[in-house]
Order: sequence, then C-alpha cells, then structure tokens
Amino acid sequence: MNTKLLFSGVGIIALLAGCGTSHEQIYFASEVKIPASVGVNSPLPTLFRADDHKIDMVVFGYLFEHHPWQGGEYSALFLQADDEVVTALIQQYPNHVPPIKLSTHLDLRENQAPLDKDTGKPVMILGVDVGDPTADGTVDVVGRWYAGRAALGEYKFKLKKSGDDWTIVTVK
Repeated sequence: MNTKLLFSGVGIIALLAGCGTSHEQIYFASEVKIPASVGVNSPLPTLFRADDHKIDMVVFGYLFEHHPWQGGEYSALFLQADDEVVTALIQQYPNHVPPIKLSTHLDLRENQAPLDKDTGKPVMILGVDVGDPTADGTVDVVGRWYAGRAALGEYKFKLKKSGDDWTIVTVK
C-alpha cells in the first residue's frame, strides 16, 4: 500500500516537473535562418540571410514607390529591418521625401503615434515579414506600414527567385 502511494506521488511530481520545464521557443525577427543544407531535416528549403535582405530591399522599394504615407504629414520613415538593410536603403534613396532615418531617431511611446526625435512630428514605420519558401519556390511576404492606429495597412506579396534576385509575382 505504501509502495503504491510512493509511486503515485513520484509519478505526479514527475508529471509536474515535466510540465514546468517545457519552454515555448520565442521567435525573433532578427534571428538568422539556418539553411536546409546545414543538416536540418526539412522538406522545404529555408532562406539564407542574404535572401532575406534581398527580399526586404524589393518590398521596401515597392513601398517607397507606392507611397503608403500619401496624405500624411510625416517627417521621416523608419524601417523595421537589419541595420545593414536600413543603411543600404538610406544610401539607395538619399533624397527620399520623407527621409529614411535610423531607429535611434525614433520616439515610441505607449498609446501614441510614433514621433521623430529630431522634429517632434509624426513618422511612419515600414516593416517586412518574410515567410518560408513554398514547394513552388515562391515566398509569401507582408509589407506593412504604421503611423498610429488610424494610419496602418499592409500589402501581401508573393516573390520568386530569378537567378540571384527576387522578383514580385503578385501583390494584394
């Protein structure tokens, strides 16, 4: 009888300990994706970091050409991207209106529209979310913009690699 109670108690403790030690993996957008060739058993290939950057450049370029900030008085654009991508886009669009700025100039406050630290005026934040490649070699991407709750939106893209470059197949 005591043995049954002992094993029941140990079993309950083991179950509780097992539940207490499981950790949910947290995803960070800046994490480097491991290519499938490194040994990860995946039926679909994953993207190299260079591909992520190229996709970011294509989608940000589209957003720059289609002006989601039209009609707003924004003093700057901020990009949710690696510093490498932001720096490349600042160099590629040196005279862009509104100017593209590094995140060190961004003033974010809870429940307020984002502001430019330099001017105190509203800004727009652009971001790109890149999905994993599909079986047909395309990648689903979301290009989004945010300037507060009243000024936000997104485009949904499908991109495909052509040689070393990525091209937009569809935009919704």
